[in-house]
Amino acid sequence: MSSLFDEFYITIFNHYKKALGKRSIKVALLYINLLKLSIAFALAAFFLAFAKQMKMQIMSDTKFWVLMTLLSFLIVFMNWLRYNGKKRTILNAKSKRSSLSMYLLWIIPLGCIAISVILFQV
Repeated sequence: MSSLFDEFYITIFNHYKKALGKRSIKVALLYINLLKLSIAFALAAFFLAFAKQMKMQIMSDTKFWVLMTLLSFLIVFMNWLRYNGKKRTILNAKSKRSSLSMYLLWIIPLGCIAISVILFQV
């Protein structure tokens, strides 16, 4: 069973494979890292804004940014392990050619980053 992130990764990989060759692997990995990190930051910004509005002191800002940095390294490392080598080959063989819009795929992480910026200013 493949996840939505797997489908996005393979779609980006196959789209850029024609033009970039082996560099499409790096572009697809960059995209999936950007997508997962932007979603994580949007969720973190939401919970931080919610906690501030409820006047709950859960953790200091320094601890929050340290935790987000560690989470970012974990996400990047897990993606590197997951989409390197055999897993990518298996996903590519099992995937159906999707008709997802490239513009929509690149707007999703940018939208999450915009939401994060807005929520961090609350």
